[in-house]
Amino acid sequence: MPGLETRKRALIVEEIYHEGGPVADTPLLRGAALAVITNPFAGRFEPDIQGFMDVLRPLGLDMAQKLAVALGGADQIEGYGKASLVGSAGELEHGALWHAPGGYAMRDVIGGTKAIVPSAKKVGGTGARIDVPITHINASYVRSHFDSMEVGLNDAPRAGEMLLALVMTTGPRVHSRSGGLEAADIKGEDGLR
Repeated sequence: MPGLETRKRALIVEEIYHEGGPVADTPLLRGAALAVITNPFAGRFEPDIQGFMDVLRPLGLDMAQKLAVALGGADQIEGYGKASLVGSAGELEHGALWHAPGGYAMRDVIGGTKAIVPSAKKVGGTGARIDVPITHINASYVRSHFDSMEVGLNDAPRAGEMLLALVMTTGPRVHSRSGGLEAADIKGEDGLR
């Protein structure tokens, strides 16, 4: 199985004080950890690619740890999501290899999460962007935490690369008032409610 070749990484943190309404006393923090790596399968069809998920695991764990620290610590995280953006010489299935390494890394770092980590993936050219879906870490039906973060880098992914993303937030949307299940009412039995 090929090794991991990383070209660059980025860490982005947004502090959101308002969306046109009253200014929050404590801003919502929404952050992304990005890594641009060589796609070892670019330019050809490779039938056996699953082993690359094991190669990606340490990267996912390091990205999750750094992102949690940047947002104030793992105990502050309430929302998460992941995505992969595959360069034009790759295929969508190459991006799917990020599902387990990215998702389990965040779950390991945060600890005790019950909800599935939502995800997105697509093939795109250099400078493409992707919207990373976000849900509550313990109950996917908590409407206040339905969110997304658009991510990308101006020089990635090149044709033979992949851009991998992890996203975390510290709470609900800053002016959440859409009703539904509230975070305080989570039962935590099935990852949904």
